[in-house]
Amino acid sequence: MQVFESYSYEDTHKIADEIAKNLTGGEFIAMYGDLGAGKTAFVQGLAKSLGIENHITSPTFTIVNEYEGRLPLYHFDVYRIADPDEMYEIGYEEYVDSDGVCIVEWAELIEDLFPNDYYKITILKDEEKGFDYRKIIFEESGEDK
Repeated sequence: MQVFESYSYEDTHKIADEIAKNLTGGEFIAMYGDLGAGKTAFVQGLAKSLGIENHITSPTFTIVNEYEGRLPLYHFDVYRIADPDEMYEIGYEEYVDSDGVCIVEWAELIEDLFPNDYYKITILKDEEKGFDYRKIIFEESGEDK
């Protein structure tokens, strides 16, 4: 487990860059955090590090956005998923089994669909440390918590 501290949007991008440097394709990243915690900001930093020049927005209504860069990036926002089985209708398995990087916001809603090996990123706010402060916890599946 790695714990990072971010005091700004730029810090969050730097942390995402550090994580992106180690991605080789085929990774699944589950993201956790309250509304406004900075999940999409993290994805924007990750995308930039993967050489993606597109403007990154949360796919709240489309469920998944696809981007091409050093590695393909499949950005999911499953907040509006009522039943995890809906994921199969959008070709979820094909994305997860690809050589791209899948990153899922609101991942707790589809935990039963995670592959065996995945990364977990939790973003926590602490307003006592400042409005822009975020604690970013990076874990690998199977780590002792």
